[in-house]
Amino acid sequence: MKQMQVKPILILVYGNLSRGDDALAPLLLEQVQNLPETLLEKIECLTDFQLQIEHALDLQNRELVLFADASVANQQPVEFSQLNPAYDNSYTTHAMNPAAVMQVYQDTLKAVPPPCFLLTLQGVEFELGAGLSVIAEQSLSQATEFVTQLLKSPILEVWQEHCSA
Repeated sequence: MKQMQVKPILILVYGNLSRGDDALAPLLLEQVQNLPETLLEKIECLTDFQLQIEHALDLQNRELVLFADASVANQQPVEFSQLNPAYDNSYTTHAMNPAAVMQVYQDTLKAVPPPCFLLTLQGVEFELGAGLSVIAEQSLSQATEFVTQLLKSPILEVWQEHCSA
């Protein structure tokens, strides 16, 4: 049986298409998957409603990982930062943040996780059944352009240069 080759870059998005602006990250992934194949040949794309402990295994054998999610805390349409492993301060592993997924990776595999980054997209309307807000539509447009630029230079130092201050 042939072993499947892991692609070096993982884009892991989470959100709910039925909850207004919470759909931003999955919609971003749809846009990314429509990019030219030359940009996508080293990219694996995953989506889920929320991050869970099992996602730590998805980080294995990656060179770069991009997490993406909608956020009401954003001050700008798109915010981008590098992550470090950290214990989640919640009482459950039902839903986790990306830094906690990295910590699970580190604790479980006894190894340093790959470089991970978080892209948050500005959202304001998260009600069940709502459509995208105008703010979210603008954020999605900017995020698509931003991720396209990242994928043109999938190099740690280049991604670090794009991090928000």
